[in-house]
Amino acid sequence: MLLDFRTNMVQEANIKLDIKIPKDPVSKAMGTFYNPKMLSHRNITINAIKSFTQIKNKPIKIGLPLAGSGIRALRILNEISTENISEIAVNDIRENFIEDFQKSIKTNKLNSKKVSTHNQDANLFLLNNLGFDYIDLDPFGSPNQFLAAVVARINRKGIIAITATDTAALAGTYPKACKRKYWASPLKNHLMHELGLRILIRKVQLQGVQFGKALTPILSYHKDHYYRIFFQSSSGKEKCNNIQTQHQYFLYNPKTLESKISKINYWEAKSNKEFQVAGPLWTGPLHDKTFIKTIIKKNDFNSEVKLLRSLQTEAENPNIIGFIDSHILAKKYKIKVPTNELLLNIKGTWRTQFSETAIKTKLQPVELIKKLKT
Repeated sequence: MLLDFRTNMVQEANIKLDIKIPKDPVSKAMGTFYNPKMLSHRNITINAIKSFTQIKNKPIKIGLPLAGSGIRALRILNEISTENISEIAVNDIRENFIEDFQKSIKTNKLNSKKVSTHNQDANLFLLNNLGFDYIDLDPFGSPNQFLAAVVARINRKGIIAITATDTAALAGTYPKACKRKYWASPLKNHLMHELGLRILIRKVQLQGVQFGKALTPILSYHKDHYYRIFFQSSSGKEKCNNIQTQHQYFLYNPKTLESKISKINYWEAKSNKEFQVAGPLWTGPLHDKTFIKTIIKKNDFNSEVKLLRSLQTEAENPNIIGFIDSHILAKKYKIKVPTNELLLNIKGTWRTQFSETAIKTKLQPVELIKKLKT
């Protein structure tokens, strides 16, 4: 992102945006919502839409119910071939949004023939449309109040991209808020961001099954202060039932670092509470291998290579919930902190997006310690 301090002009990618960058932390109280820290988020979105249009092989209808400054829509218009878009519907409830957005289109000399602009409440905007192939829901805070409308208006085989920035609740800082908003119990430890991501996935999926829509994660990650998930929608009772069978509990023993998955949360009732419990949460895969491979091929952003490679590694290995952190392992078992290179040399271990000092593996900690000593 570039700033021109002689004006209010911001440049992101090849888009110029006439907007003031606030000195205070970004909040929804801003007149025009623009978060420069979400640049990576928007880069990956562009990659995802390019990949989706290639896989679908026909023009898609895009819905942006919370457009804010319009930067995401402007970048889509600039970086996605117009032949791959049938319509892009851009909405924000902010006063003067339509005027400002049309001005931005002219400033950037973009083709607006396939653009419709709206100035409505996000839920009304969605429900007043017949359906979209791609909906991007990027609220400030929780996505909860928009989920029902988003799910109702996604087309069969369409993609929903959802962001949540209220990581404090999902990651266990405010467990009561997590139960209230996401219908699950979090854990506040080194595993919190993966567990929070999986709790969020389940909440969105529950909104889907009531409409007979099975929402499968095809790309999921945590970065900085937000969670981001791309779901693909499919229809059918059996698919919805299968989704729900993968809503289970994660059990973690802080003394041994052992973890396991349980269908029933009977562990909390035990007098010997050796296991901490998180969930219910999504225990299925976080990614689709084919989708991530396509994204990597389409990626033009050097800044996103590391994250995308990490997600690809997770996608190409067995779906394991949780991971083993080298520092916590060393402290619990009173050994020298093993390097990641040493851990990754053990068969059946691989990297994870959630920590640079951790690995994913089917091995339990005791088994891993034995292999380290041999």
